[in-house]
Amino acid sequence: MTKKVLIAGFAGAMGQKVVNLVNNMADFEIVAGLSPHANHDPEEYHLPESAQIFNQLSDIPENIADIWIDFTTPNAVYENVKYAILHHISPIVGTTGLNDKQVTELKNLAKKEKVGGLIASNFGMSAVLLMKFAKEAAKYFPDVEIIEMHHADKKDAPSGTALSTAKLIAENRLKHESAPNEVESLAHVRGGDYEGIKIHSVRLPGYIAHEQVLFGGNGEALTIRQDSFDRESFMSGVKVVLEKIDSLHELIVGLENIL
Repeated sequence: MTKKVLIAGFAGAMGQKVVNLVNNMADFEIVAGLSPHANHDPEEYHLPESAQIFNQLSDIPENIADIWIDFTTPNAVYENVKYAILHHISPIVGTTGLNDKQVTELKNLAKKEKVGGLIASNFGMSAVLLMKFAKEAAKYFPDVEIIEMHHADKKDAPSGTALSTAKLIAENRLKHESAPNEVESLAHVRGGDYEGIKIHSVRLPGYIAHEQVLFGGNGEALTIRQDSFDRESFMSGVKVVLEKIDSLHELIVGLENIL
C-alpha cells in the first residue's frame, strides 16, 4: 500500500533533497507540501503534478497524509509536529530548535494519540556515530568541549546535533567542569555551557554541517570530528526512518535509537 507523504519545508534546500528522495522511493507518494511563502505550482518544486501546496496549517484538510516530514524552522516546528500528531500523521522531524519541554510534550501527546514517529537532530550517519563515540569516550575523558560549524543561514545555535552530543556526554560522566576559575575578558568568548560542557558555534559561508568534540587528558587529547559536505548525506537516515515508520509506536528521539 502506498504511503502518502506531506513535506513541510519542501521549498528549502533540505526540503528539496527530501522531495527527490521520496520521488524515487517505491510505495511512497508526495501528496502535499507546506511552506509559508511558496507559490502553488508543484512542478516548480519537483513535486508530483497532483500534489497540493499549503501556506499555513489551517489550510490543510483532514486525512491528507500518512507521514509528515518536517525540515522547516525552529519557530514553526513545534506547532507543525503537534498538528501532525493530533491529526494522526506520523512525524519525521529533522528541524532543530525544539527545547526539552516541547519534546516531552510532543512525546506525551504522541503516546496519548497512539502515533509513532521520530525526532532527530541529525540524519547523517557520521553525525550519529560521532555522538555514540563521544558518549563512550566521556567515561574516560571528562574534560571536553564541542565546536560545531554550520552555514551562515542556520537559524539556531547551538546546533541540535551539538546539544544532543553534550547531553549524551553528560549522561556518561560524573558532574564535571573544566577550568572552573577562568576569567572572560570578552563576554561569551568561552561559548555556551551545558552542564560544564562548553559549546562553540561557528556560522560561515562555505560550510554545510561539521562538528568536533575535543577531549583533553593528562598528556594526551582525543578529537572526534564529522563533516557533512553535501545535504544529500542526510538522506540515508531519512530513508531508514521512512522504511521503518510502521514499526514505530511512539515518538522516538534520536536516529541512533532505531538503527
